[in-house]
Amino acid sequence: MRLAMVCSLVLTLLSPEGIAQQAGQTGSGQQVLLWPSGAPGAQGADDSDKPELTVFLPTGANTTRTAVIVAPGGGYQHLATEKEGFAVARWLNDHGVAAFVLRYRLGPKYHHPVELGDAQRAIRLVRSRAAEYGIAEDHVGICGFSAGGHLAASAGTLFDAGDSDATDPIERKNSRPDFLILAYPVITMEDPSVHLGSKRNLLGENPDPALVSALSLETRVTPQTPPTFLFATTDDKTVPVVNSVMFYEALVRAGVPAEIHLFQHGAHGAGLATANPQLSVWPDLLLKWMRERGYAAPAQ
Repeated sequence: MRLAMVCSLVLTLLSPEGIAQQAGQTGSGQQVLLWPSGAPGAQGADDSDKPELTVFLPTGANTTRTAVIVAPGGGYQHLATEKEGFAVARWLNDHGVAAFVLRYRLGPKYHHPVELGDAQRAIRLVRSRAAEYGIAEDHVGICGFSAGGHLAASAGTLFDAGDSDATDPIERKNSRPDFLILAYPVITMEDPSVHLGSKRNLLGENPDPALVSALSLETRVTPQTPPTFLFATTDDKTVPVVNSVMFYEALVRAGVPAEIHLFQHGAHGAGLATANPQLSVWPDLLLKWMRERGYAAPAQ
């Protein structure tokens, strides 16, 4: 009888659910569905139909009580989850910041506004669990790489105040991020600087010109857009650097605090760029910016 109980416990701990539970207890790797009862507009029951967050909580004190939702890139068709998600989350944890890697739904199966809805729900969910995660509701940012940068910038320009009458308490929270971190982001959906793959996967083959304009985020910046940090490389062969420049210029015109770093060389999809001595300084520049705004712990 005792042996059977031990075997049952071992099997439970080795199951995906058990592993996730253990990870949650250590603050790293717990998976949380954005909609446990099924996402609105879901077209199936596969993992790709179930947007979720993977939770990474710092082992030390999160003295600034900051959280960052991380949206990996992949042209709105796949997700670079390790390089532009989990690795970034671990780096944020090393600097005392809670991180939440977002698995959002993708094209060509899903189109706008599904992806934006997933990002907005992620922001609301993290805010709704602020006490549980040891964060402050007004210290929730979003970081995006490439197409994930477009999603993050969408969240920062197309937000709402929440529905105060919603029966779901998560939906009562506002979806405006408190700051944006955009790494070599897709911004425009207009020629000549559009990333065609992202446009096609997000908007479909023949999108309405009005929708193309609406999702060209350089046109959506207002004084209410959150403070933003951007970096990109001049010789990016995938997403033209002018995407970052257009968004930065729009931020400046709107009076939004913004900082941009443009490097001469660096391939697209660099992530933390640990193997590139010239580009690998960008996380340090981000950390300096976050410290200046009270979103990261002071240097020791």
